[in-house]
Amino acid sequence: MEIEATIRSKYQLLSPTMNERSRRLWAGAEARALGRGGIALVQRATGMAFNTIHRGMKELDWAELLAPDRVRLPGGGRKKATALQPELGGALDRLVEPLTRGDPESPLRWTCKSTRHLAAELKEQGYAVSHTLVASLLAEQGYSLQANRKSQEGTNHPDRDAQFEHIAGKVKAHLKAGQPAISVDTKKKELVGNFKNGGREWRPQGQPREVRVHDFLDRELGKAIPYGVYDLARNLGWVSVGVDHDTATFAVTTIRRWWRELGKKSYPQARSLLIIADSGGSNGARVRLWKWELQRLADRLGVPISVSHLPPGTSKWNQIEHRLFSFISQNWRGQPLLTHAAIVNLIADTTTATGLKVKCVLDTGTYPAKQKVTDRQMAILHLTPDKFRGDWNYTIHPRKR
Repeated sequence: MEIEATIRSKYQLLSPTMNERSRRLWAGAEARALGRGGIALVQRATGMAFNTIHRGMKELDWAELLAPDRVRLPGGGRKKATALQPELGGALDRLVEPLTRGDPESPLRWTCKSTRHLAAELKEQGYAVSHTLVASLLAEQGYSLQANRKSQEGTNHPDRDAQFEHIAGKVKAHLKAGQPAISVDTKKKELVGNFKNGGREWRPQGQPREVRVHDFLDRELGKAIPYGVYDLARNLGWVSVGVDHDTATFAVTTIRRWWRELGKKSYPQARSLLIIADSGGSNGARVRLWKWELQRLADRLGVPISVSHLPPGTSKWNQIEHRLFSFISQNWRGQPLLTHAAIVNLIADTTTATGLKVKCVLDTGTYPAKQKVTDRQMAILHLTPDKFRGDWNYTIHPRKR
C-alpha cells in the first residue's frame, strides 16, 4: 500500500505537465521497475487503463522510432469519417452544390443550408455524420460563412478616374487659396418614432429596448430628412433635418443656412464657393431645379458657385459620407429616433477625436415635390461649363442686378 501511495503521489504531481505519450511512458517505466504485478499496482494508483500501461512498457523499447513531436505512431487513433465512408464528401457536395451562391470555382463558396439540415439529410441517406463534422467537411471543401459585400458598382464610366482627378485638383486649389469647399448630400431618410435602429447600446442585461415590430410610417410623427454640408477645410458639419420632401430647394436652402450661420463667419473674404455633390438625388447633375436654386443663391451671396459632381455610382466616395454621416450613424446606433428633437440633439452631439463638430437644426419648411423649371428659366442661367465634362463640372455666376 505504501508503494501504491507513492506512485499515486508522483502521478498527481507529474500528470499536469505530461502529454498522452509521456504519461504512457512514465506508467510503463514504473510498472517495469516494480516487476511482477507492477501493471496492476500502477493501474490502481493512477486509474490508467491496463492496455495503456502495457503499451507504454512496449514503447520503452522502441521510443526512438517515434519522432519527438509525435504522441502516437502514424496511423494511430480513430480513422476519419471520410475514410470509413468514402462517398461522404461527394454526397455532401451534391447536397450543397445546387444551393451554392456565387462562382462555383471561387476558393470561398457558401451555402444557405445550415449544417444541421445538411447532417439530417445525410443521415437519411445512411451516413453516420454530425453537424460539427459537416462544418469541418465544408471548410475542407472551400466553403465558409460569409456576409453580403457591396462591391458591384455597375459599369465604370470611362471618365471616372479623370473626374476624380479633376475634383481633387479643384478642391486642392480652393483650399490653398483659402476659399470654402464643401461636400453635400442627403443622409438616409429616417422614420420618426419607436422603430428599430441598427446597432447596439448598453442596457441592463436581459432588458432590451422594446420597439415596434413593423416599420410603417407614423403619420403623426412623420419622417426625418437630414441634408448635410461638410466643410472640407475646417472639419465642421451642418445638418438640416427636413420634414417634408427631399428636393433641390431644400438642399440649396440648407446650403444657404450653412453659409449664413457658419460659412460667412469662417470665410469673410470668400470670392467663390466650391460644392462637391453626387450625380443623383436632389443635388443631381441633371436636376434643373438644383441649378436654378443655385443661381438664386449665387445672386444672393454675390459670389460664383462652382459645382463638381462625383461620377455615377460612386456616391460612397463623397467625403461627407465617411467624415460626417458615418459618425452620426455611430452616435445614434441602437436608439429609436423617437422625436425630431431627439434626432437633432443626437446629430448635434456627434464629435470625433479628430475634432469634428456638427451644428444641426430642424427645418419645418414645406418643399413641394415635382417643381418644374422651364426652358426659359434655364436659358437665363449664368452658367459656365468647365472644359472637362461640363455636364459634371460647371460654375454659376451671380447675375447683375
